[in-house]
Amino acid sequence: MTARATPAARVRADACPGALQTHAAADGALARVRVPGGLLTGDQLRSLAAAARDLGDGALELTSRGNVQLRGLAAGAAAELGDRLAAAGLLPSATHERVRNVLASALTGRAGGHVDVRPWVRALDAAVCADPALAALPGRYLATLDDGRGDVAGLGGDVGLLTLSPAEVALTLAGADSGLRAHPDDAVALALAATRAFLAERTAQGGTAWRLAELDDGAIRVGARLDGRRGVAVDVPPVPVPGPVGAAPQHDGRVALVAVVPLGRLDAAQAELLARLADEVQLTSWRSIVVPDLAEDAVDDAAVALHRTGMVFDAASPWTRVTACAGRPGCAKSLADVRADAAAAVATGTLPVDGARQHWAGCERRCGRPQGEVVDVVATGTGYRVGKG
Repeated sequence: MTARATPAARVRADACPGALQTHAAADGALARVRVPGGLLTGDQLRSLAAAARDLGDGALELTSRGNVQLRGLAAGAAAELGDRLAAAGLLPSATHERVRNVLASALTGRAGGHVDVRPWVRALDAAVCADPALAALPGRYLATLDDGRGDVAGLGGDVGLLTLSPAEVALTLAGADSGLRAHPDDAVALALAATRAFLAERTAQGGTAWRLAELDDGAIRVGARLDGRRGVAVDVPPVPVPGPVGAAPQHDGRVALVAVVPLGRLDAAQAELLARLADEVQLTSWRSIVVPDLAEDAVDDAAVALHRTGMVFDAASPWTRVTACAGRPGCAKSLADVRADAAAAVATGTLPVDGARQHWAGCERRCGRPQGEVVDVVATGTGYRVGKG
């Protein structure tokens, strides 16, 4: 790792919303429910759908971190939402709920990869929640657990595990290989130690940074705080664009379906359909959903049922390349209803830049912008400005 310039210091505390600490949006309160590894049981998905219908605007928003947002919550609804989430096992710690940000490889344990990282998700989440000190992590903290396929390691997690072989795991810090190595059995302990070291270094540097990359030589200093076996650093693979779409054969002979959810907005009826099809689903960083463990003779019927609701299984679809912020009417800062405008452009085949990967934003903040090479389509009040950066 090489040293880099210190970024400008944060002048305000991280106010990232949570399930209990909601954000006041133009269309009501917004709650963000952390879903470590993107893993949801069917019962949990039903509970979220019911909460969206009863307390919010009737839909769930999928985030680029595999989490779920509920919008349009009425005043005072946060307490009931918290009770519902706790009953569903989605709120194991009120003190740590904003820091349970864990991304895991899509399809892990079912197709591809060197190891199944689902046990890592559960173990790391439980360990973070069990440590009172780690409640002080910023809400933007992110852990990435990559099973070796290289789909989440490049997302710039503060702490990450990148599986190099069935017997070797690399620790990544701020999205780069630290050189530290562990056996898969010891990988979670190393990630937890790195998480504690990040918090300690953050405190040493004033405690205002939202991400490890914002600290002065943060990755180097955090790595120096850790003991362990070291190897030659490797390049972290870039995130594939688009992500997996369609049918994926599993190791056990069954099939997983990966459905893209246009603009990441899943209505309650769609969520309930997913819960009927699978005992567990996985949300991905591409705002898609893995519906696993389908018998081969059930795949076509499941795909047709989901496609009829608007989900996408075609890797060539423009919906694999188009994202958007909330826009109007949900965001008071937005200058346009960007979701409606993006959907109209897809429907009429009039996407700018020949349909290249693009993010539609209602203002210069460009909230929700994915990482990597993306063209910005930014509302100006008199139209859209199209360009990179």
